[in-house]
Amino acid sequence: MAFSTKILITGGAGFIGSSLAETLIQNPEYYVVIVDNLLTGSLDRLPNKALRNWKFIKCDVNKYSDIAPIMQSNNFDYVFHYAAVVGVQRTLNQPVMVLDDIQGIKNILDLSRYTGVRRVLYASSSEVYGESIEYPQHELTTPLNSRLPYAVVKNVGEAYLKSYKKEFDLDYTIFRFFNTFGAKQSEDFVISKFMHAAMRNEEITIYGDGLQTRTFCFIQDNVDACINAMEKDLFVNDVVNIGSDVELTINEIATEILTCIDSKSILAHLPALEEGDMRRRLPHIDNMQMLLNRELTPFADGLKKVHEVYLSKI
Repeated sequence: MAFSTKILITGGAGFIGSSLAETLIQNPEYYVVIVDNLLTGSLDRLPNKALRNWKFIKCDVNKYSDIAPIMQSNNFDYVFHYAAVVGVQRTLNQPVMVLDDIQGIKNILDLSRYTGVRRVLYASSSEVYGESIEYPQHELTTPLNSRLPYAVVKNVGEAYLKSYKKEFDLDYTIFRFFNTFGAKQSEDFVISKFMHAAMRNEEITIYGDGLQTRTFCFIQDNVDACINAMEKDLFVNDVVNIGSDVELTINEIATEILTCIDSKSILAHLPALEEGDMRRRLPHIDNMQMLLNRELTPFADGLKKVHEVYLSKI
């Protein structure tokens, strides 16, 4: 069968990448190739095998010999480059591994320009902003000032995309992801960690005073916005924050989860992390709302959806 559009997702066995793949393959005109080295990705997250318009290939994009044959033989129209070492503690404990991801970015961009990719859509991060001096954090006016290796790599990736556009005319879109949650997320992250503990009526541990704030975007909002950027040719050669603008303290998030689950868990505070736990996150999301073209999923509704999936697996 001939497909009208071929799409590569790197890091496609990760939480956001696999959710993106699951939605994309609902369109029978799309053929999706998912690659992942399975460092933090999982085969359990891959889409329904009954659908025939996708395939998975174990691949480390940081190794040119791994990714080159895949891109050279498929002539992709679009590449979603989501592969990266993730997780606050992992990226702090293994900074050299994080820096290795720069080679993967370069591999993807070189192969994209050689093979005629129309646009590379890149997963950057809110971490590039560091501790901002401006809220909400705006794509064009907030300084990028984080020195953490993970944030530096994301910032370098953004610079590579802009440079390849200028020198080789390779189109890009940069997504700066803020906190996202959903049922496929591992227990390394706040919402899933708190929710699993609450379902077991176990203690919910919070670093520091719990007054640090975050915004949490439901996964389908993230995915729909990013697909619209591809399909509607929006934010080409531009940057867009992907997130929610509803700001909650970590304490409030834990309390919302306890209410959602009707849990008997109690909150326990641990010493604050020495680094990597920014006090505040609040994105400017006018561009996100334009991409989504509908209301964002309320936080409480997203929690209910995640809880329902967790219950179905018990």
